[in-house]
Amino acid sequence: MQSYTIGQAARLLGVSPDTARRWADAGRVATHRDESGRRLIDGRDLAAFSVEVGQAGAEEETGYTSARNAFPGIVTAVKLGDVAAQVEIQAGPHRLVSLLTREAVEELGLEVGMRATARVKSTSVHIDRT
Repeated sequence: MQSYTIGQAARLLGVSPDTARRWADAGRVATHRDESGRRLIDGRDLAAFSVEVGQAGAEEETGYTSARNAFPGIVTAVKLGDVAAQVEIQAGPHRLVSLLTREAVEELGLEVGMRATARVKSTSVHIDRT
């Protein structure tokens, strides 16, 4: 499973590294240390925490964006059907859900806890593995 540094987690959550560090220090998200002593957050833990942060921040959202946007975030859910699939990404306070083919999800290797970017144009959401 992929792990993220505090800085990477901060970018995915849309906050400063200091904020992410304070959240980790307060025990809001679990961390572990790698062999060089860096604090890391497991991808699945970060995915769950990003949903929590996104739900809390949704009430505070005031900005508007154009039709063409890239939302880098973390995959929080993947639901596979026989032909279709549903992928959820938490990008800061934004929760994006995309319906795509199962084949596309498998080709991209999408799974909970990995980074991905949702690209929005009109009513379509395209997912790029990042």
